[in-house]
Amino acid sequence: MPKWITAAQAAALIPEGAGIMVAGFMGCRSPHRVIEELAKLGTKNLTLYSNDGSMPVGPEGSALYGVAKLIHNRQIKKMYATHVGLNPEVAQQMNEGTLEVVLIPQGSFAEMIRAGGAGLGGVLTPTGLGTIIEKTEHVHSVVEIDGKKYLLERPLRADFALISGYRVDRAGNIWYKGTTRNFSEVMATAADTVIVEADQVVEIGGIPPEDVVTPGILVDYAVEGSK
Repeated sequence: MPKWITAAQAAALIPEGAGIMVAGFMGCRSPHRVIEELAKLGTKNLTLYSNDGSMPVGPEGSALYGVAKLIHNRQIKKMYATHVGLNPEVAQQMNEGTLEVVLIPQGSFAEMIRAGGAGLGGVLTPTGLGTIIEKTEHVHSVVEIDGKKYLLERPLRADFALISGYRVDRAGNIWYKGTTRNFSEVMATAADTVIVEADQVVEIGGIPPEDVVTPGILVDYAVEGSK
């Protein structure tokens, strides 16, 4: 059963230099309250695993949506992502040499996180074969199986996973609404400490067992988010 804490307490758990997986797709279903508190703390030299760099302006008109706050504050020293074009500050800091960016094909990224959570040695995929992807740090080698070549991609894990659940019960069981689960499901398995931000908190039994996607045994801390 997770410990229920505030967003500020959750952010304070993350030390300088930590690796953090942050769920969300362009900021959609990111744990915004925890990110906000982490930005206030200014914790530096973080390694970020995120689908993207989010956006300078959120869909509701807010400035620096999701992980864009951390990038803007220059709290991120290294970033693993699948695309970053929606946030010009990523390119700016890359060109300055202050932010290292490792680009990974999106499907490979999800599978590498899943492999990290499952304790697998890596992922075999033809995606990126014969391209500059072959030379990146996350590719272990080129492997040939039954006459076909694959890249052996290393698994990904982090110190912390910051995820978001639409409905979370007091035992930490999580239900995600529609496609908004995006990376939360796999990231919850691939980090030493998992923090979930809940849109709705319900009592135990408030989520039918067959609807639980992430079981509470994987969750270390839970935060009540905005409704």
